This record gives sequence, structure tokens and C-alpha cells, in this order.
Amino acid sequence: MLSKDIGIDLGTANVSIHIKGKGVVLDEPSVVAIESETKKVLAVGEDAHRMVGRTPGNIIAIRPLRDGVIADFEITEIMLKAFIDRVEGRKFFSRPRILICAPTNITSVEQKAIREAAERSGAKDVWLVEEPKAAAIGAGMDIFQPSGNMVVDIGGGTTDIAVLSMGDIVTASSIKVAGDKFDDAIMKYIKNKYKLLIGERTSEDIKIKIGSVYDDGHREEIDIRGRDMVTGLPLTVTIRSGEVREALLDPVMTIVTTAKYVLEQTPPELSADIIDRGVILTGGGAMLGGFDALLADELKVPVLIAEDPMHCVVKGTGIMLDLWDKLKK
Repeated sequence: MLSKDIGIDLGTANVSIHIKGKGVVLDEPSVVAIESETKKVLAVGEDAHRMVGRTPGNIIAIRPLRDGVIADFEITEIMLKAFIDRVEGRKFFSRPRILICAPTNITSVEQKAIREAAERSGAKDVWLVEEPKAAAIGAGMDIFQPSGNMVVDIGGGTTDIAVLSMGDIVTASSIKVAGDKFDDAIMKYIKNKYKLLIGERTSEDIKIKIGSVYDDGHREEIDIRGRDMVTGLPLTVTIRSGEVREALLDPVMTIVTTAKYVLEQTPPELSADIIDRGVILTGGGAMLGGFDALLADELKVPVLIAEDPMHCVVKGTGIMLDLWDKLKK
């Protein structure tokens, strides 16, 4: 068979690609750097991400996906083509079948945009799958049995929360509060408290290095540099994990409230299963310090972080590629 089967986690922050028989072959930031006047593409992925916030006026680093959906169709298509070419998914004789993940409650117009972007980047056949379904499968949950499984997938643009049974979603909610909103909240907090302007990269660094959402007595701090709003000069300040917790309170509690809502909408029999099995946390946001403990406290059910939470969705696409023909029926 000349064509390959490819699974893509088209994330707001990262694009991951799984090729049938090879596993995860690519995991790069969803960023494209272009020259503003000529629209010439200069870099895609990691190389473009290094340019974010650091480019001269004639070069712009674009993130073509926002809140889990395509914000710039043309750039998304360029990015997908570049990534598929890079993993040798497209050769002159081969048009791959592509399985691509999307948030649960995107509109039919947004679905069409994702499907078209994949088709125009060389796909022979495109199958859209809900993100929490792929995340649950990638986390090792057996969602095809008649029992309740709950997954909370915290990505870059969206958080998808779903209860699954018999291979399908029973109740679900997708909110545009995730990693990007955490970064924004940290930037805003530092601007208000210290009158210091920092960029996306610095904010993300703070989140990854000392980000925490639950007070377990653990204290950490980090020195950050930015521009003083008063003097306009560079300034260094020390940020503590307690401050990051305070900054993240609003977006984190929005996720907790949504998880409670999904549980409230779940049939009682499946709720009982969730008490036994627990809730599985996936996505980059699952790695925020204490998120599992906070959710367990608030939901009153066990909460576990999946093994390799960042790649659960793309690993799930890999498993679903093996079942492509069976599941499509």
C-alpha cells in the first residue's frame, strides 16, 4: 500500500503527528514565521517559535490556531503541508489518509475549515475525531466497554472534558480556557503588581518552572526580566509560586466548574463508575503543579495524571488509525 495513515493532533500550542507503524514522529510548536511584505515563509515549528516576540518589523511569527480552531486558514495549510512533508507523509505517489483531532463543540464551519486544510495539504481521506475521545484512548482507557470513563484534556487553546462509554461521548464540554489563558493571566498579574511588561515566552516559562494551583506547602521562586512600565528600562523581579497560584485562580476555577457541570449531567450509573475508576488528566495543563489534587478536592473523586499527558491525544490517534476501517463503520 503506497499511502500512509497519519494521525494529527492539531493543537493551538503544538502539532503532533503519528504515522502508522512508526509512532509519534513529530511534535513541534504551531508557529509559522513569515515576511510581512512578500508573505514568504521563513520558518515553521520550533525554528519559528524561537522568533516569537523577538522579530524585526518585517518578520511576523504567527500562531494560526487560536482557542482550538483555525484563525488563519492559509497559514494553517502552509504549516500542515510543511509538517507532513517533513515526516515524509506526502510523496509524489502517496496521498495519506489523515485522522485529525478537534475540540468537542466546534461548529460545522470550523470542522469544514480543519477538514479542508488537511485535504489541501495532501490528504486522500480525512476523518475528524473529538479530542477527549483520542485523549482517553491514548491514556490507556478502555472506552469501548459499557462503563463510565471521564477525561479532562487541558491543551493550549481549549480544555475538553468528557464522560465516555461504549466508544462514544455521553456528556462533554469544551471551553476556551487552557494553557494560553494561563499565560495571559500570569502576564496580567505581573503587569498589575510589578508594573512590569513581560512577553508570552517569559510567561510560559514561569508557568512551566514554578506554576502551581494547589497549596501543598512547596515554595519555589524564579527571577524574571521584562520592561519597567514606569522607567521604560529593563528590570528583574523575583516571582514566587504562591503568586503564580494567585494569578491562575480564575482560569483554573473555570475549568473546575466546567468539570463539575459535566459530572452533574452524567447518568448515575456512569457516575458510580467514575468514583471507582477516577478522572484522568491529559494535555500539557495536567502538568501544572497540584492540578490533580485540586480537582480531586473539588470533585470528590480520585484524579490521576495520565502517563506522558502531552502526547495522549496523538497516541490515541495512533490507536484509532489501527481501528480506522472498523470505527468508521
